[in-house]
Amino acid sequence: SAFVPSSTSSSTRLSFHQTNPTTFITRLQAEEGATKSEESSSSTAATAGAPELEAGSHNELMYALGVNLARQLGDVRPLVENNEELTLVAKGLLDAVIGKIDEGDQRKLLASRGEDLNNVIVERANNIRKRIEEAGRDMLKEMEQQEGAYKLDSGVVIHPIEAGPEGDDGVRPTAASSVKVHYHGTLPDGTIFDSTLGGDPVTFALGQVIPGWREGLLKMHEGETVMLGIPPEVGYGKEGTPDGRIPGGASIFFKVQLLEVLSAGIGGGPTLLGVDGKKIKKNDDGGSGLLGADGKPL
Repeated sequence: SAFVPSSTSSSTRLSFHQTNPTTFITRLQAEEGATKSEESSSSTAATAGAPELEAGSHNELMYALGVNLARQLGDVRPLVENNEELTLVAKGLLDAVIGKIDEGDQRKLLASRGEDLNNVIVERANNIRKRIEEAGRDMLKEMEQQEGAYKLDSGVVIHPIEAGPEGDDGVRPTAASSVKVHYHGTLPDGTIFDSTLGGDPVTFALGQVIPGWREGLLKMHEGETVMLGIPPEVGYGKEGTPDGRIPGGASIFFKVQLLEVLSAGIGGGPTLLGVDGKKIKKNDDGGSGLLGADGKPL
């Protein structure tokens, strides 16, 4: 299922316009590129003496086991400041796994350094959150300066990209509307946390989504495509999402195409509604969708 921008989240997917919606998001990527280059050279040196992994071999299977365990552990790199620290963390992991440090010594070490460990984890997690928040605020300012962009009182920035077929006369949703959209969501560093591009659009009620999304969609017209910049206050706040894909304090950025206002829309040309309150559409054969007295399409 798609990541509907509500208080819950799930997995990713990726075609309306295969352009990168974050053309002015480059600052953090440059910094990360330098770090990854440094880590890559260190990694190459560390694995120089490792056994070769022939496809289908037992060595490859055991290596896969290690990769699986590491994935369960998660990415620890944000908590270390350089390769030397990362090497020491890896050594601690390995020594504990192979029994080089026994259970008693593990307990003794954690008892003596536990408080220091907690302090450094909290401090570095707060620093990460601060950097993410600052990067998001900076990007929102940059976005606001783009031609045609404007900011709402809540801090949400809207940058129209492409008008719908009826322009400003098109149908707009209301707070009671259900809508069908395509979207592409990224963090300030360009990380994609979810996207419907390349898959099916999603349908949801505006009452289900985070305030920033609701405010942005309420300014759109059917068929329109915009960039939405949403500050954490009307996004996922200081805590982020439960699954960790959106960190606490992060501003989030969406490219959104409002495909259709399914119910409770305003504006647009005259529209016939069915008993369910939804627009009556034409069938593929050109009929109106209405039935005559004989039960056949008009």
